[in-house]
Amino acid sequence: MAKELTHRADELKQLGWNQEDLYKYIELWDYRQRWGSINLEREDRQFLRKAESLLPDISKNKVSVKKPLKEKTYYCWIQFFLNEMNNFESGENLGDGMRGVWPIFLEEELRVIDYYEPVLGLPDTIKAKLIGPIREELAKKVYEDYQNSIITKQFDFQGSLDIAKSNGENSSWRSLRDGDCEKNQDYPIIDKTCVLEFRKKVNEKLLSFIKGNFPSLSESDKSLPPNDWIN
Repeated sequence: MAKELTHRADELKQLGWNQEDLYKYIELWDYRQRWGSINLEREDRQFLRKAESLLPDISKNKVSVKKPLKEKTYYCWIQFFLNEMNNFESGENLGDGMRGVWPIFLEEELRVIDYYEPVLGLPDTIKAKLIGPIREELAKKVYEDYQNSIITKQFDFQGSLDIAKSNGENSSWRSLRDGDCEKNQDYPIIDKTCVLEFRKKVNEKLLSFIKGNFPSLSESDKSLPPNDWIN
């Protein structure tokens, strides 16, 4: 049988698999392609075998391409919220150069992901959930650091996601805020004089966290980007 070069979620979907199982299959498949199945839990290996037992053999003439980073579920989830916030700010008549704290964070998260190129399979996305408290901590701290250069709007984090799902977006996506902050719609916006400083703080946190915690980067020898990476 020819070797798989990409996952076959579309075929499983045609067989009636639900979105949650498809998402799990894609993430496990990506992880196995990069690191092998030895570190997968027994039930995860069984899950993959079950999926593959339902699929027909791959034709030797079939050509497929590995899923690009920007098409990974986690990446698309972050990009979705960034797009929503960009649209929100464009309608708020903000002062020149003012920028929301949340989109700055998401921009830098995508920048770090683009730089290190993690697999963004299931093990990585599990660790990525720990970025949530970092976002919340920095969003809260801006009120101390930039108290004279900040305004607060209201952004419906969950509502934006609900609308997207009703329009056919990924049903496995969750809100950007959860736990005690799930219903918090505060959306701090800082003056342009503070944007670069805050962006550098965010980037420093994310470079350290993502490189040190994403399993697919555990053996990466890629060095930190140059000091003038953000200017």
